[in-house]
Amino acid sequence: MELHRNRGVLPLALVCVAGGVMVLAVAGDGPVLRMLVALGIVVVGATVLVGALRPFRCVLGPEGLEVRRPGLRGTYRWEQFAALALDDAGRLVGVPGPGLPPGPRLTARHPRDGRPAVELLDLGQVRESPDEVTAALARFAGDRFTDARTPSAGPDEDANTDREATA
Repeated sequence: MELHRNRGVLPLALVCVAGGVMVLAVAGDGPVLRMLVALGIVVVGATVLVGALRPFRCVLGPEGLEVRRPGLRGTYRWEQFAALALDDAGRLVGVPGPGLPPGPRLTARHPRDGRPAVELLDLGQVRESPDEVTAALARFAGDRFTDARTPSAGPDEDANTDREATA
C-alpha cells in the first residue's frame, strides 16, 4: 500500500507568497510596518511551500516499509522492529529490534510501555485514513503492530454510560 502526502496546505502557502509579494510591490516606499508584515507573510508562505514540496514516500508491503521523508530515509523489514505502534497523536512509531541498522534517531516512545522508538510516519501528513493504514499494518506487520489509539465512545457505550448514571 503506497501512502500519498496530503497537500492541503499548498494552496494557502501559494496565496501567502503571492499576496505578500503583491503587497511588497504595491507598498513601494510605504510604511515600514506594512513592508515587514508582507515580508513575514512571504517567508512563512515560502517555508510552508518548501515543506509541502519536500520528497515523501511511504510504502507498506509484506516485506516491510519504505520511508522517504525529512529526517528518515530507508527500506526496513518488519523483522527489524521489536514492536510497532500507532499512538493517539496519529504517529506510527517503531521500537528498534536487533536487526535495525544504526542511524534512525530515537525521537519517540512506544505508547504502551515507553520504550525508545523511531517515528516512522505521521498520519496527519497522508491522504489515506488512519483506519486504512491500520488495516494494512495489521495485515503486513502482524503481531508486531499495536493500535494504541484510544477508542472513541460509540453510541452503545454512551447509552450504557447514561443508563448507569441514572440507575
